Amino acid sequence: MRRLSELVGTAAHTLRRSHITLVTALVATVGLVACGTESAGTDAGLTSPAGGAEDRPGTAFSKMLDEVAETCPADGPPQAPPSGPANPMPSGAEETPPSGAVVPIAPTAGPEVELNARDWCAGHLHAERVARALRGLKKPTPTDVRAVLKDLGYIDERIHGLRQSGAATRFSLDLRDRGGRLCTAGSAAGARTVVDLCVASATGPFVTGQRSR
Repeated sequence: MRRLSELVGTAAHTLRRSHITLVTALVATVGLVACGTESAGTDAGLTSPAGGAEDRPGTAFSKMLDEVAETCPADGPPQAPPSGPANPMPSGAEETPPSGAVVPIAPTAGPEVELNARDWCAGHLHAERVARALRGLKKPTPTDVRAVLKDLGYIDERIHGLRQSGAATRFSLDLRDRGGRLCTAGSAAGARTVVDLCVASATGPFVTGQRSR
């Protein structure tokens, strides 16, 4: 009888140890799965950040400015119009300009002398692309004009003075970049849309300066 009792006790002890070992293994397995899930979530967050630089409006705007100015010279003053005849006169011949002819002279004021070569070139390209897009609006309202400008890549922070003026909508674009002073001032009026270059202050809040004529 005693031998039987010892055998029963030993078996019970063995079962208890087996049960404890099984529970411990299950807990460890659950812990490993949970850690793996957490690590996977953390890695996913690191590899796919929300709101990355490519999603920022300012980054897209800067990229658009670079694309528009891609074919423009890097620096230097704008080129003045030629001041002499395209074909030189023969030796000894006397040049007599036709009556009423206007001889082009180098500019002395306005964006022609205040903007560098890159901004002067880019300014004309911006003015052309904006005017072309806005001419498609038959009755341009400030809301419509803003929508067209944003479709072109101009952001709200760079659109100024948007207001109705009779049948036209006036606006300005702050295109200052890399220390430049470029801006454009436009009037959206269907087929009579006009966009001119202008010069803004180099630093500080945007204030429209002198427009080209």
